[in-house]
Amino acid sequence: HAARTHRYADAPGAARDALAAMGRLQAGDAAALKGLYDRYAALLYGVILRMVGQAAEAEDVLQQVWIQAWRGAASYDPARGSVASWLLTMARSRALDRLRSLASRRREGGTEAPVPDPRSPDPAAGLESRGRAERVRAALDRIDPRHREVLELAFFGGLTQAEIAARLGKPLGTVKTWARTGLTTLRAALADEVEA
Repeated sequence: HAARTHRYADAPGAARDALAAMGRLQAGDAAALKGLYDRYAALLYGVILRMVGQAAEAEDVLQQVWIQAWRGAASYDPARGSVASWLLTMARSRALDRLRSLASRRREGGTEAPVPDPRSPDPAAGLESRGRAERVRAALDRIDPRHREVLELAFFGGLTQAEIAARLGKPLGTVKTWARTGLTTLRAALADEVEA
């Protein structure tokens, strides 16, 4: 159980494992991408789903994130943040791109109706994705409301930490701490869900 709990946490061992996987990915090792996928896919999917609101769209965006990670692995710089932060930034960016694309398609079509959510060709995959999304939502609901608010403003609202600090009237250092603590708690909660 302890090994699995630390799988999502920012513990030094988990961070070293993720960095080692990134190094292998940068060298073209496809197995390293699978390892990162196993570690972070549920977290990324939950963030994307909350942003785009449609399972099929979220699955497509998640696939784009992993393609971007594969093709852009050389751009990862550990001095700028953790592997998880790098992946979450890509997920947020691709989800925002998808939201803009969906809005544009609706405007061009002259309707405000949502884009249809096509049925998954593989019902088992759809159930698995929905299960992951439910686990992420449940984990978000269990973390401290202050931490959840900071994460939602950052990942769903597209705000920087400085903008969040201004909006909440809190010092930037406090917002950074809440974000880091929220992500750590979320990862631990997701690890507990996987264990259960």
